[in-house]
Amino acid sequence: MGPEPAAEPEFHPYHHPAAGWGAAKSVTRFMVREGAVTDGPRAIMKMNHENTGFDCPGCAWPDDTKGLHLDICENGIKHVTWEMTRKRVDRAFFAAHSVTELAGWSDYDLENQGRLTEPMVYDPETDHYAPISWKDAFELVGRTLRELDSPHQASYYTSGRLGNEATFLYQLMARELGTNNLPDCSNMCHEASGRALQAALGTGKGTVDLKDWETTDALFIMGVNVASNAPRMLTALSEAYHRGAKIVHINPLVEAGATRAIIPHDFKDMATFHATRTSTLNLQPRIGGDMALVRGMAKAILEQSASDPKALDREFIDRHTAGFDEYRAVCEATSWEEIERQSGIARPGILEAARVYREADRSIVSWCLGVTQHEHGVDTVREIVNLLLLRGNLGREGAGPSPVRGHSNVQGNRTCGIDHRPGAEFLDRLADVCAIDPPREHGLDTVLTIEAMRRGEVKVFVAMGGNFALAAPDTPHTYEALRACELTVQVSTKLNRSHIVHGRRALILPCLGRTEKDHQRKGVQSTSVEDSMSMVHLSVGMKRPASPHLLSEPAIVAGMARAALPDSETPWEWYIEDYDRIRDTMARALDGFEDFNRRVRLPLGFRIRQPARELVFLTPSGRAEFSTAALPDVVPAPGTLALGTMRSHDQWNTTIYSDNDRYRGIKNLRTLVFMNEDDMRERGIAKLGPVDITSTAGDGSRRHLHGYLAIPYDIPRGCAAGYMPEMNVLCALGDHSTQSDQPIMKHLKVTITPAA
Repeated sequence: MGPEPAAEPEFHPYHHPAAGWGAAKSVTRFMVREGAVTDGPRAIMKMNHENTGFDCPGCAWPDDTKGLHLDICENGIKHVTWEMTRKRVDRAFFAAHSVTELAGWSDYDLENQGRLTEPMVYDPETDHYAPISWKDAFELVGRTLRELDSPHQASYYTSGRLGNEATFLYQLMARELGTNNLPDCSNMCHEASGRALQAALGTGKGTVDLKDWETTDALFIMGVNVASNAPRMLTALSEAYHRGAKIVHINPLVEAGATRAIIPHDFKDMATFHATRTSTLNLQPRIGGDMALVRGMAKAILEQSASDPKALDREFIDRHTAGFDEYRAVCEATSWEEIERQSGIARPGILEAARVYREADRSIVSWCLGVTQHEHGVDTVREIVNLLLLRGNLGREGAGPSPVRGHSNVQGNRTCGIDHRPGAEFLDRLADVCAIDPPREHGLDTVLTIEAMRRGEVKVFVAMGGNFALAAPDTPHTYEALRACELTVQVSTKLNRSHIVHGRRALILPCLGRTEKDHQRKGVQSTSVEDSMSMVHLSVGMKRPASPHLLSEPAIVAGMARAALPDSETPWEWYIEDYDRIRDTMARALDGFEDFNRRVRLPLGFRIRQPARELVFLTPSGRAEFSTAALPDVVPAPGTLALGTMRSHDQWNTTIYSDNDRYRGIKNLRTLVFMNEDDMRERGIAKLGPVDITSTAGDGSRRHLHGYLAIPYDIPRGCAAGYMPEMNVLCALGDHSTQSDQPIMKHLKVTITPAA
């Protein structure tokens, strides 16, 4: 099977509810296409079940607390079906196709070839991948790592799909080797959230759980396309609307999930085509204007408190916070004119949002990458915390901050040690429990790793999952960095671009998927994951592996570690025989994982303790800290636009299921840009007209995309949007936040003109 032929692009605005029969039809077609008409329905009945099924490898939304047996969504089923495909990429495939040939295939066509079946090594003489035994593959990794002049010449990346047990072993291997070079996908998505919450509350995570969502009076959903990025949230929004809670969506685009939905497991609504509203108010700030909007809400609350003392929770503020007077002064000094200008929202809209917040006894603010992937992402998240503190929306049921992680277990990766800036307390416990001497200096994050590879300072790059070549910013420079490595190692389930853009030597190590049974010496093993709301639970595969030559991720990590550390006293092989042994060690090494093996087997698992939820703040003052940052200037210069990258609906991170985006009315097209109609008219750009896009980096350098098609869309003037990973080329490596070190993929400065 080779590349699929292209079809004519189409655009028809979408006006239907999210989910419902559209999702059901899409899932059915997808299962038929992938040959999963038997395994697909079986997976639906096993996914997200309490400790007896496998955790969805898609988003990190928590499992239903009411024992729902169909706690699933369209994108989750697609993700699982994509993994369970009957298509295979075996040695015959690699013998038939050179890397040079595969480089000309689309990313969809690469992944659509199916599951990888055995370890492969790149042969530069033939330009083909060839089979290699697991023993020889591990020895190649181990020998290369042992021969490095410094352990810091290697970097160990992980995506969010890695389970907690493999994560713990992976960071243990890197630190026993002597480096904290542990970049991860958090460096590109929610790093700002972690740093902001740590500074404000003393914990890098949200404080709410799903029960809080079920009891809150008001939900503020910021910078997230619910229907595509966290589809199971639609159930929570529908239930909230039914019980009378207010739901405010804040996003430059009014997405389908911010209007109406038909929940597929609500059989009555499906039968009657009855849609439930998922919002009571939609506000469309300009790209980057969220902080100004939240500042405006806080200013309105403070102004109202002059005549209505109950607008503020003074008891909470006085007992539990620091810096309130300074923050009030900053709000008073920020004019309404500046708030309107920077947010792009007229004052009445901001006051309406403030009214909803003021009238709610308990409020939750939830956000995703639309808030974090900016230069000022940390300040924006801290401004959200400021707003919550004003009315004591912390440490009680139905209230608090709730970041939405976009990938299963990305939060667990950080909890279990994937951190290039580890704390001294964590390293001390790791040293004591695991009898190693971990390095103390900070390691490299994602951007710094790319820069170090380009300079030749990092010679080995190991990636556990993901598609680093496409996920990272500044695509040409990322490619250049990977190709400069002595060795690249990709642990993957399917063929992707990171296997085609590789180092001078390269390994593809195929692993089990989340849906597959993991047989080890002590029987079928389970792994654990942590969701967006700090719940840790087990995941157990349901089907036979795609190939007898696949290894689990913990086994692959242990194999590399033993080869690289032949004299290590860490019992790598013993750990792999029984993952309970890994969890017993984690219970001693990780705060919050005490009695791990027992608690993780409880219904729904267990929740990691969040001190801030209990009004214990591990900050210098011992209190929740107000911040006083000035509003950034986010108004585009004349002639320029602010462009944000995003996913289509038929996509999960860098995995593209098709060139369609049902909820935005797109068919057979990914090379597009969504624009305000007035901005198009001003530039002489026609509907579906070809355009050239040029970004200007902070250092003045420019990057270009040519021949994209312009789509008129309901988006604020001065703003534009398009799909990642295709548009990652527009984000320079140097354009990363000085606050979080994240690439600013949601706030690129561009010019768009009719194609030359």
